[in-house]
Amino acid sequence: MATLEEIWPVFGLRVEAGPVELSAIRDDDIPLLVDLASDGIHEPGAMPFAIPWSTATDLGHEMAAYYWRTRAEFSPKAWTLDLLVRHEGVVVGCQGFHTRNFLVTRTGETGSWLGRPYQGRGIGTLMRQAICVTLFDHLGAEEITSAAFLDNPASRAVSRKLGYVDNGQIRRQRREGELAVTQQLLLRPDDLVRPTHPVHVEGAAAVRQLIGLPA
Repeated sequence: MATLEEIWPVFGLRVEAGPVELSAIRDDDIPLLVDLASDGIHEPGAMPFAIPWSTATDLGHEMAAYYWRTRAEFSPKAWTLDLLVRHEGVVVGCQGFHTRNFLVTRTGETGSWLGRPYQGRGIGTLMRQAICVTLFDHLGAEEITSAAFLDNPASRAVSRKLGYVDNGQIRRQRREGELAVTQQLLLRPDDLVRPTHPVHVEGAAAVRQLIGLPA
């Protein structure tokens, strides 16, 4: 009988960097992430996300539907890689990457979130370093972008620690009727500040095939 990892290779992807481990989000992980997000990601009234999902009335339903939808829509033309983040074995958040036409552009944007008890401890930096190493060294990326609202200095600080440079600003609606400005950021392989911990990646060859690259 075929394994689930053979059927859906993303389930076989695992990235380890010291105390941080990134792995594909399985259905059993979704309730853990819902509970973590429900306990708080940001200050009440603040909104660090371009799509204000963290304040959804039915957060559990919205999160589950999102993770299922990104699996169903995954193809070489457009794909989202959302990885569960554990720190010393404890679920602390999610690290993602989204791209379109990757085989041509070799670029895409990272996004992430951490439960509030785990913020300010260097975890966000290490998990972003881990996914950037994976993308550059194993999945064929040639640049990686990120973005953060101007009132989210913590996210921009993580980007700059990793070697991202400013790449313009965009004015956008964040919540209904609310203007916010995002700082766009750009990272290239030679500029990446790599972690002091070795980054071990398993299962990348099968994911390469899934996104249309040779193993």
